[in-house]
Amino acid sequence: MVFALPNAALHLTLFIVLLSVAVKAYVWPSPQLDALESLRFELDRHSIASFIQPCTFFLFSVDGPSGRSNVADWIRTAYHDMATYNSTDGTGGMDASIRFAEEQARAENVGDGFNNTFRLLTQITTRYVSIADALALGAIIAIENCGGPEIAFRGGRLDAGEPNAPGVPQPEQDLQSHIDSFARQGFNQTEMIGLVACGHTFGGVQHDPFPDIVPALNDPNNTESVTHFDSTFINFDNNVAKEYISGTTSNPLVVGFNQTTNSDQRIFSSDGNATMRSFAQSSQLFASTCAELFARMLDTVPRGVELTEVITPLPVKPDFLALTLDNDTLQFSGQVRFWNMTEDPNRTAVLLWEDHSGATHNATMSVGDTSTGGGTTSLWYAFDDPGVRLDPVAGITRMSFSIDGELYDQDGVGFAVQDAIAFSKTSCLTNPNSSPIAGRFDIAVRNGANVTRVFLEEEVKDSVGRITVVETDFPRPASPSAATTAYSLWSLNMTQTSSTRTIGAEVDGIKMSTGRLAVLFDLPDC
Repeated sequence: MVFALPNAALHLTLFIVLLSVAVKAYVWPSPQLDALESLRFELDRHSIASFIQPCTFFLFSVDGPSGRSNVADWIRTAYHDMATYNSTDGTGGMDASIRFAEEQARAENVGDGFNNTFRLLTQITTRYVSIADALALGAIIAIENCGGPEIAFRGGRLDAGEPNAPGVPQPEQDLQSHIDSFARQGFNQTEMIGLVACGHTFGGVQHDPFPDIVPALNDPNNTESVTHFDSTFINFDNNVAKEYISGTTSNPLVVGFNQTTNSDQRIFSSDGNATMRSFAQSSQLFASTCAELFARMLDTVPRGVELTEVITPLPVKPDFLALTLDNDTLQFSGQVRFWNMTEDPNRTAVLLWEDHSGATHNATMSVGDTSTGGGTTSLWYAFDDPGVRLDPVAGITRMSFSIDGELYDQDGVGFAVQDAIAFSKTSCLTNPNSSPIAGRFDIAVRNGANVTRVFLEEEVKDSVGRITVVETDFPRPASPSAATTAYSLWSLNMTQTSSTRTIGAEVDGIKMSTGRLAVLFDLPDC
């Protein structure tokens, strides 16, 4: 049943503070919020878009039109994950526990949709994006991109380390059991009707896991024998209510041959059809109600987990920033996104920056590419490789941007730049012919800066699939080798592994991270 970049080794992205999940206000930089905002509003830059477009697409179909769609699986997976929530003791909820085989093996979770969904989620989770956050995002983006309303998204969900208690109501249960189950989840009877209707605007019931509810269809255009909840099962609309009220519905949980499993009929009619009639009469009411209920469903998290404020797109967002020390020049490169802006060849876009002496400098930016998301096209400007050439002594402390004379400086805060360390182009392969190859990474550390650590970071998964970060320190040199009058070198000899590594540091006692790759294969020979 369906419940419905720049060269990584030669460019070191500027270090940004790792804020905790409890941080509310979104001011750049914030690694977690930056990552979540990008997934939410830059769809064409991430693989998640390919999982949900077009809405007719079912990724795992092998025998032709399946009658299924990924959007329905996203919604069902999210609901079944949330439905373990117990409002009395605060356990369960949206924490990705549905990924565990023990939960999926329960009668309430039959079908392969959960496993399919999590096979996709592993491609977009990072240290900043939990599995549960990715699941919530997948559901929201799928709904919105298949005609649904905009749904508020908050981040900060934490992934469970073990299965939760059972909690999903099943079709054969009586009405009171459903009312009680939804009440435990935090939804009253009217909200139960709404949430079921909203979820069932997509998808249907598949024969194989539910042979007692729907028959085999033997239809080459519906190879997985799915009887749909309404006639527009891949689009968000209020047909699930209109067809129910008009008596033309084919919803197998309303007019199925097995009266015992007609749970939608019992739920929808439990208030004399008042809620469903209002949905049938107003597509706007249906959409606004679904937006609210879906958001509440996805925000139902275990007690003690604090979500961020609703994530909205930043008007101006720098990205791919990099500092590279090349002999006596500090190269500064990157891109900046302007939300809801289209290309104009007559526009003047300028990067402004301050150095350590307080002097201000500027450079013209070039038009980059565009990104789409949230129904909006955004424009990127670039100051690309080799980028802006800086005096290493003067360095850089913060930047802002000007478009046709209008200043963008994050309400006077500016966009902070940390130049305490930079990637050094003296990094090279010490033995390119060995197996594995061997090389040396050199990091330029600003003289006088309070840098206590430089380290490589490797994202690894623990025994239950949660991402953790393992750090390998650069040895602190007793007598650092001078790179310039402003910087000295810290070096680490290493051999190449198949793992992905980035570079981090502690500056003024604060741990910072690049989020960019450190790959020996890209280095020149020494």
